[in-house]
Amino acid sequence: MSVPTWVWLATVAGIIALFCFDFIFHARKPHEPTLKEAAGWSLFFITIALLFGAGLWLVWGADHGTEYFAGFITEKSLSVDNLFVFVILMTKFTVPRMYQQKVLLIGIAIALVMRGVFIAVGAAAIAQFSWVFYVFGAFLLYTAFKLAHDSLKDQAAGGPQYHETRFERWARKVFPATGEYHGNRLLTRANGKRVVTPLFFVVIALGFTDLLFALDSIPAIYGLTKEPYIVFTANAFALLGLLQLYFLLGGLLDRLVYLGLGLSIILGFIGVKLILEALHENALPFINGGEGVHWAPEIPIWLSLTIIVGTLVVTTAASLIKSSHTASQSK
Repeated sequence: MSVPTWVWLATVAGIIALFCFDFIFHARKPHEPTLKEAAGWSLFFITIALLFGAGLWLVWGADHGTEYFAGFITEKSLSVDNLFVFVILMTKFTVPRMYQQKVLLIGIAIALVMRGVFIAVGAAAIAQFSWVFYVFGAFLLYTAFKLAHDSLKDQAAGGPQYHETRFERWARKVFPATGEYHGNRLLTRANGKRVVTPLFFVVIALGFTDLLFALDSIPAIYGLTKEPYIVFTANAFALLGLLQLYFLLGGLLDRLVYLGLGLSIILGFIGVKLILEALHENALPFINGGEGVHWAPEIPIWLSLTIIVGTLVVTTAASLIKSSHTASQSK
């Protein structure tokens, strides 16, 4: 799919405008969004993403349209998994809910920039080296196993856990800081000196979290489409509205106990799909003499979309049933 430069520029400009609007409209006045506000804006951003996908389907055909929707659903699901970590961070740093919007929007903006860089690097690597799909596939299989292991471990511990990174500990030693929040500021003055506030360290923690999730999400979507334009737009629209989704889901996140397992199944499936595609385009001399392995089955995009949606539906339903059963037993 050849995408003209002006389409790229217009798309990037439109997405930046939506992010700026989201930031200015929601973060300029610190407040805790109501359920109605969060639901309305979540519906707004999801509708835009679906309309974009419908337009892409009409302009570039059903195959590319299906790739976009499969990628969008996968990335949105991974973004919801991000929210678990966001909730843990906000609790760990005791961030007042009225100040959470600004720091979340900054974290989402960091995520978009990181994914944009990884998308460009991934596209360049794929164009030069077909064996990159082996690396992506193996990484996703490892990630799927680790995610399943961590999910089971978190359930045993009573909920998701967060551990401070070395960089965060280093930042605490280097930057003079105040232990008190000063509105939604990242920097302030204390005793005539410029110091950072606790929100500054929350942003650092979110940045590292976004980096780790970008390492998972980019190989995952390249397993569904090789088009950088679809990879970028699916990621961007998945991140748009994540702030409102954070406040909308609220306590519901605690009930999605099997989401991690569901995502591990999806990532594992995409990892296998990537390796099968790598076998088809194989150029490594120590595998089948450098020739493609044509007997390896091909997984059509419609089947990928079906498996992704089906897995999410089953794990969400199972999570809610499990949570309801646990709640009824505790009464």
